[in-house]
Amino acid sequence: MQVYLNGEYIDHADAKVSVDDRGFLFADGVYEVVRVYDGHPFLMKPHIARMKDGLRALQIDTSSIDDLGQIAERLLRENNLTEGDATIYAQVSRGAAPRKHAFPPNTAPTLYVAAKRFTNHPASWFENGVAAITVPDNRWTRCDIKSIALLPNVLANQAAHAAGAFEALFVKDGVVIEGSHSNLFAVLDGKLITYPKSNYILAGITRTLVIELARELNLPFAEESLLWERLGDVEEMFLSGTTTEVLPVTTVDGKPVGNGRVGAITRQLVNAYARRAHPQVSVSA
Repeated sequence: MQVYLNGEYIDHADAKVSVDDRGFLFADGVYEVVRVYDGHPFLMKPHIARMKDGLRALQIDTSSIDDLGQIAERLLRENNLTEGDATIYAQVSRGAAPRKHAFPPNTAPTLYVAAKRFTNHPASWFENGVAAITVPDNRWTRCDIKSIALLPNVLANQAAHAAGAFEALFVKDGVVIEGSHSNLFAVLDGKLITYPKSNYILAGITRTLVIELARELNLPFAEESLLWERLGDVEEMFLSGTTTEVLPVTTVDGKPVGNGRVGAITRQLVNAYARRAHPQVSVSA
């Protein structure tokens, strides 16, 4: 597999990063994952825009990703990924420098980009939904930065895996806000809601698309908090994300969501996403 590292296209096995790289030492960097359908990166521009926002927040030169679109296209060709499903992974760290906490001067960022085949989730997950659990949110307060420092998310998702669930939902101050690697939507009192965009969540690119699709479908919608104590009243629930797409959730903490089946609003949005992105996955209306 060919990858891109600091100006070179090389074999994956030959890609090496310095042990002094601040991404390795401090998780000092950001990343993006872009979904690819039949060789076409989906929503590439907003992914690049968000990455530049993250780089600015970390005070890393944004020009390091000026050619990311062209790099991605070449990697898709080099790795024979012009048909079927794939992903583009891009990561920028501050670069290699002697280990000190303060930003080192005149350090060239490290840019790594890879393209690989992606196997979509089973169709049965979209038909029947998946399970989730709730966990306390012990992350930092800048979740809006897509940082490579993901240990709390990893631990939460491992807890879900150990419980036989697909996703862990973070609960902060009595509010269910998002998943370990996805955004959360729920239908409550007949209205579609999702946690408001803020520094406490990573407002996903797919989340933005889902909101757009909901408005196109004239669905009642609001950015509102989902109280943990009202989980039992939720009528429908689904996750959104680059690799998650729009994925129904039918049980939380072992209890059914609504009647335990994929609801009508969720079905509409699963299909609307599929029509916009790729017709491979669809739930019957």
